[in-house]
Amino acid sequence: MNAMEFTLEALETPALTKAHLADLLFEQIGLNKRESKDMVEAFFDLIAASLIEGTDVKISGFGNFQIRVKAPRPGRNPRTGEAIPIGERRVATFHASAKLKEQIHGSIAEEAPQEVEWSLGAE
Repeated sequence: MNAMEFTLEALETPALTKAHLADLLFEQIGLNKRESKDMVEAFFDLIAASLIEGTDVKISGFGNFQIRVKAPRPGRNPRTGEAIPIGERRVATFHASAKLKEQIHGSIAEEAPQEVEWSLGAE
């Protein structure tokens, strides 16, 4: 199976948005704009529905989304200092895969400035 390569030009915003993902599907795969938007929405709806049901979402080479139950704990109103109990709650967590971590780390190493040798004083 050939992996299709997507290119990301400079983003107009500091974040990759669903609208931008739909535009990429339109431009690079050839889906029409409506199909692209629907596909992106369906993808994220499926992930959200799975997490709401309590099912983990694992995307190979990217990472895992999981629901974690946080235990109740004591809290405090910062304005008044009054103790307020914080109840048990469910939160979504994301853990990057080893492959994604390596790619992120590699991109930092590539962008690292070259070491420059210098000294103080007269030579």
